[in-house]
Amino acid sequence: MTDLLLLHGTIITVDRDRRIIEDGAVAISNGRIAEVGTSAELEVRHAGKKVIDCRGKLVIPGLVDAHGHAGHCLIRTIGADSPSLWMRIVTPTYFHYVTQDFWYADGLVSALERLRAGVTTGTSIIGSMPRSDDPAFALNHARGYGEVGIREILCVGPAGQPWPHPVTRWDTGRPERHSVSFEQMMEGAEAVIEAANGSADGRIKVYLTPFTIAPSVDPSNPSTPDRAVSPTADDRMQARRIREVARKWGVRIHSDAFAGQVRMAFQDKENALLGPDVHLQHCIGLSHEEVDILAETGTHMTHTPPGRGPILDLMSKGVNVAITSDGTSPRRPFDMFQMARMAQFMQHVLHADQYLLPPGKLMEMITIDAAKALGLDHEIGSLEVGKKADVAILDMRQPHLTPNWMFVHRLMYQAVGSDVETVIVDGKILMEDRKVLTTDVGAALDFGEREAWALVDRAGLRAHMHAPGWGRMSRTFAEPVIPPVPPAV
Repeated sequence: MTDLLLLHGTIITVDRDRRIIEDGAVAISNGRIAEVGTSAELEVRHAGKKVIDCRGKLVIPGLVDAHGHAGHCLIRTIGADSPSLWMRIVTPTYFHYVTQDFWYADGLVSALERLRAGVTTGTSIIGSMPRSDDPAFALNHARGYGEVGIREILCVGPAGQPWPHPVTRWDTGRPERHSVSFEQMMEGAEAVIEAANGSADGRIKVYLTPFTIAPSVDPSNPSTPDRAVSPTADDRMQARRIREVARKWGVRIHSDAFAGQVRMAFQDKENALLGPDVHLQHCIGLSHEEVDILAETGTHMTHTPPGRGPILDLMSKGVNVAITSDGTSPRRPFDMFQMARMAQFMQHVLHADQYLLPPGKLMEMITIDAAKALGLDHEIGSLEVGKKADVAILDMRQPHLTPNWMFVHRLMYQAVGSDVETVIVDGKILMEDRKVLTTDVGAALDFGEREAWALVDRAGLRAHMHAPGWGRMSRTFAEPVIPPVPPAV
């Protein structure tokens, strides 16, 4: 950890006053921001610090991605041409064909991609739905992030039905089938919390992530709370257990939500998986009543384009909304500038109004609003005195970013992740002049390539590596070849 002085840059603080300081400076001491001001003020007061010359550069808070899926980087574009069937391909792949080395490789590759795009905090759900039967999966993923040096929000919890849930492990190099109960997945999640939460000098945090916020997924109770025939049938088991474990370890909760589920969750007033310690992804199809519930409970919402969640309705009611990547599969990047522009464009099209989500709001939604959704806005998301020194520096001396005026417009309308030149996390330089300083990038990519192809061969995924459709207007699809459960050994 080195005391640093970022000098002569244009500083976009995203602080309470939303200051933009030309010929500005940021002083960093002991991993935190010591002062933000003009270069003339800080250069004298912070003599002796290592200086990074930021002439012709933008200095911004490190970007925050509040929702994404682990495993996506090593499976991306497989099944991309049949997105409606994509989950039927990847879910059995994650539950029956991945190895501990796969998760470590994906941790390295995804952390490097995020780092090189200026993302200093990234959320990782283990699989397409949480897989917590083997804590080593999540711990290996966190190991990759720990080595690269950026922050990771590791999301573990119970998968969806059926219970017991069939899974396959490859610890011996051969497939070994298991059936895992809800409680066993909860135990696995707790093991990850105990081992990883607060690790890597606090950069790794663990959140509880049930596949759904429905109060009960007890297989003996197929009814929802509003249809329960008796208090005994309406046990609301999942909500109670998630809340118990969250309180025990002091961790936050994250999940998806879709039409009807918010109303369903709200019926369990004591243990509802709603509130200021919860952020919900997607929220597609929510009713006006459910929008009001999120506003009333202080629940945060995270949005990934091209989803059609009612984000403007939510924001108008005071709900905090962030833009996220949702991971990189089947066909998205971890480039938050691109994701923000896509979100803006979708709102323009949906509402026939090209003035929605102006660039300042877009930037808030991938910095301070995203940090708030994670409950970390007191530590990250803006360049303010006392906060963690998580910083991204962009090279603005490029044709597509010239001229250098209206800096937030230039950033949100033209910048891409590869314009990020230097990244600092906790006051430590992780990447300088596009060179990653913490990890052998070539070795990590080679490792990721090997593990990805090994997964393809284990799961028979070559059938989903389609031709690009040269000269065609559209494509017709055959019934997908769903990866079968491997035979028990």
